[in-house]
Amino acid sequence: MRVTVAEENRTGRVVDLREFETPADLDVSAVVGAIRAAESARPFVIDCPEPGPAHEHVGVIRAGMELSLRPALAAAARTRGRSAPQDEDLAAVRDRLDALDPPEIDLRAARRRVAETSDAADEMRERVAALRGRVQALREADGDSEAAESDLAEATRELSEVETERIAAEQALARARERATESRERRRERLRLEDRAANLRREVREYLAGAVREAFEEARESVPASAGESVSAALAVARVADLDAPVVVASGVVGSVTAASDADSFGSVEELSAWLDAGVVTV
Repeated sequence: MRVTVAEENRTGRVVDLREFETPADLDVSAVVGAIRAAESARPFVIDCPEPGPAHEHVGVIRAGMELSLRPALAAAARTRGRSAPQDEDLAAVRDRLDALDPPEIDLRAARRRVAETSDAADEMRERVAALRGRVQALREADGDSEAAESDLAEATRELSEVETERIAAEQALARARERATESRERRRERLRLEDRAANLRREVREYLAGAVREAFEEARESVPASAGESVSAALAVARVADLDAPVVVASGVVGSVTAASDADSFGSVEELSAWLDAGVVTV
């Protein structure tokens, strides 16, 4: 691990950022962001291996922290190469979910188009009927029906076009309804698969957590009681996990677990790092 602040460097398995000249810029969240490469604009750089899944749970250890133990243990088990019997089923369900992306079908526009073309067709039919009656009346009266016949022919042509549009609109609405039905079915299938995936994830977490539970309990027993319950659990998970990226440990935690006494397990941050078998950054 290599930490650079301005032009000052620190390297090694343990780095105490409290030793730098600008501690105000080096709070816990900023350091975690640098480790996870999420804060490139910060005035410091931490060059270290990429964090793994367990780092999301125990990458930061501080007093009063909240820890979801089962997911954390499951992530720790993953870093140790453990798998669960449900992994293949869960992967298959996820693949099916990825393939299910039901579109939102809005029938209002299709219905509106059918209504508009139907109204237009009705109006044109009435016009054609009126013109046809006029032509018939002129013929019976031996009048000049040429202009009326021309208007009738034009209206008949327009009616044919409008009828074609109406039929197309009705067909489009029918297709939209079919797609809407398919979309509803796919949404129902998606909900079912999401429930199945959630159940499988719980089963996977339970199995993986159980796989490392004994090692976790043994590790927690060796953490000084002064560390506190949540910190003890987090440290134990970190010990069980195979961590590539360093763990960020707040100064209050460092003080509680490195106090020199026969009852405590860690006499220094270096000993804590060795116990965790991971790099440690103190802030």
